[in-house]
Amino acid sequence: MAKRVVLAYSGGLDTSVAVRWMIENYG
Repeated sequence: MAKRVVLAYSGGLDTSVAVRWMIENYG
């Protein structure tokens, strides 16, 4: 799971998506 977040952050534009994904998965 952590790798997915890292990939999203490295994209830069996908940072918002990563944050949203974390919120939905970690509540």
